[in-house]
Amino acid sequence: MSGHSKWATTKHRKFAQDAKRSALFSKLSRIITVAARQGNDPNPENNFALAAAVEKARLNSMPKDKIDAAIKKAFGSGADAANYEELTYEGYGPAGVAVYVEALTDNKNRTAADVRSAFTHSGGNLGTTGSVSFQFERKGEIVIEKEKMQDEDELMMAVAEAGADDYEDGDDTWIVWTAANELAAVRSGLESQGIEVKGSELTMVPTTPTTVSVSDAKKVQRLIDRLEELDDIQNVYHTMDITEEIAAALEEE
Repeated sequence: MSGHSKWATTKHRKFAQDAKRSALFSKLSRIITVAARQGNDPNPENNFALAAAVEKARLNSMPKDKIDAAIKKAFGSGADAANYEELTYEGYGPAGVAVYVEALTDNKNRTAADVRSAFTHSGGNLGTTGSVSFQFERKGEIVIEKEKMQDEDELMMAVAEAGADDYEDGDDTWIVWTAANELAAVRSGLESQGIEVKGSELTMVPTTPTTVSVSDAKKVQRLIDRLEELDDIQNVYHTMDITEEIAAALEEE
């Protein structure tokens, strides 16, 4: 079941870089607010989506008062009411790389214009709903620090017992994959075996990675960066195959 995922490694390194951006807390606040409202419960113990959102915020050093404010906003009224809409955008970047974008916005016209501009100015094309989503699979992702679980044989048994689909070597972490609707159950199953989980979330995994040259990879990365800089954008997924050569080249950018 084990294997090394350059895609997963690059994804997590990129997220660590994103954490330095001042806009990150705003993005995390929106996730918390929507999770609290959709679960109709401000208590993370009773709302798995909210618990995951709060955990993600804490991992990125978001202050407790900002977390609390985001939860309260879900149940506010008038000027304090949250009115975020979940939207997705699909398109192709340079070299035919499929790009899937998730947004939370209070102004869909603004967001649509910003996303279209990002694609256009980066040599890509914004497509219609369903144009690239078939190239991704929604999965649950659970992260375990290797220093907390060093024995791979023990991990393999625990993963199988918890009902996970697979696991991968993510350098200093183990990445455990689950079916999207089994994320909470598998996490609970791992924790019941005494395994400490660093974090968990739903993600989109490319089913058929796209091979690109180093020069095209840099162009695709510029599109991804441009999209991620938008306040309304929460997640950007792509099918670009991250080889060691490409990962090294992107690190130099």
